[in-house]
Formats: sequence, C-alpha cells, structure tokens
Amino acid sequence: MKKVAVVFVVAFLLNAVWENLHSSLYINYMGGPITELILLRAALVDALIILVMSLPFLYVDFLKKNNWLILIIGLVIAFCIEWWALSTGRWAYSDLMPIVPILSVGLTPLIQLAITGLASFKIQDLITER
Repeated sequence: MKKVAVVFVVAFLLNAVWENLHSSLYINYMGGPITELILLRAALVDALIILVMSLPFLYVDFLKKNNWLILIIGLVIAFCIEWWALSTGRWAYSDLMPIVPILSVGLTPLIQLAITGLASFKIQDLITER
C-alpha cells in the first residue's frame, strides 16, 4: 500500500509542476481562463491515471523488469485524451504549443503522462526499496 501512496503523491507533485510550466501553451479551458484550481484538478486527474497505469507494474514481476512500457502506455493514453479534448473543444492550444506532425496534438501534453508516469514509478522504487 505504501508503494501505491508514493506513486500517487509523486505523480501529483510532478504533474502539478508540469501543468503550471506548460499552461501558457493553452488559450483556454472550456472557453474560460486557466486558473490554479483547474491546474491542480488536472494534476489530480493525471496522478489518478498514472496510479491506475502503474498498478500492474508494482505487482507483476515481468512488468517491474520492463517498466519502460509505462512510456508507451502513457503516450497512448495522453494521445487519446488530447484528441478527445481538442475535438470536443475542451481546451485549445496557443500559437506557442509545438504540434506533433501527423498526430496533430501538442508535444508537451503528449509526453506528459509518459514522462511523469515513469518518473513517478522510478522515484517510488527509490523511496520504497529500503
């Protein structure tokens, strides 16, 4: 249970920082301003996604040894979220957002769950291995 809690807390903290750092790459959220509360809520949702995504990697030996697969899963989930959000007008990018060719989604949101997910898992491993 400690591993689960550490993954969640680390994922929340990393995503709170990430959300704040790349928020200027968005124009709006659901037509309104992007507030700190919205960024914290996004970080919370990201942390929950990472927690669910990481659970098998915490307990299945094959996945523990191949935790780089978190990168692929994170990319796929992030792409699906971005594609849905952009197609429904949930948020919009500013001109500063680097767009990934062919995929037509922003670079920073595409890599976010992959990087913060793997980092959360690795940091949890360092903290709980004692």
